[in-house]
Amino acid sequence: MEPHMFDLRGMNALVTGASGGIGSSIARALARQGARLAVSGSNATKLRAFRDELDEHTPQHLQEVDHVAITCDLSNPEDVEKLLPAAVDSLGGLDILINNAGITRDNLAMRMKDEEWDAVLRVNLDAAFRLMRAACRPMMKAKFGRIVTITSVVGATGNPGQMNYAAAKGGLTAMTKSLAQEVASRGITVNCVAPGFIRTAMTDVLPDAQKEALNARIPMGRMGEGDDVAAAVVYLASREAGYVTGQTIHVNGGMAMFS
Repeated sequence: MEPHMFDLRGMNALVTGASGGIGSSIARALARQGARLAVSGSNATKLRAFRDELDEHTPQHLQEVDHVAITCDLSNPEDVEKLLPAAVDSLGGLDILINNAGITRDNLAMRMKDEEWDAVLRVNLDAAFRLMRAACRPMMKAKFGRIVTITSVVGATGNPGQMNYAAAKGGLTAMTKSLAQEVASRGITVNCVAPGFIRTAMTDVLPDAQKEALNARIPMGRMGEGDDVAAAVVYLASREAGYVTGQTIHVNGGMAMFS
């Protein structure tokens, strides 16, 4: 078959938080483009079921591609240290790292407990750092790599009640720019995708009045879909995006416009 644009055949990818709303959209999109995946999450049963479902999104001519599921608790540093070597071992190499997993522990600053701050920074920022650091070794050796981190519009705008989450997401952006400069000469790109309001199982349960208020803040008048985020990730993970590094693609329907 003739290669098409954003073809990921022959590339191996690790996706964290893969069975969640946005994570599953990203994993499906990468599989559709031909990548072989190691999907990671903390719920082993949910993860295995999702791994099996991924086969349905793998193109017919790539049915021999076998995706793997690796359970990992990102709040446990020892678990995190084992994740990337396990992915490399299972896949035989690593071309793409997608740092997608994240948690929230929202509270107003005056009421925010140390544990709420620590938990969010540990999963959203510390784990991503450890995985990026570990990914550099096989990618430097191969002189090729794509690291894409899912941040958030609130990392750039802030959001009341999310001091911990906004700090972690803003930190990921700065971390990305620093690493991008360190590894650019080795053919490795490091970028972010910053979603705005995306429709997930969590937003589906919001009252209609709240959804309408959210949509009113978005010029496009609707929330985004997981596939909107996944499309940006596929682009940054592709060979075609080789001259794009240290950047953030904002996928937010125009809710916040950055220059």
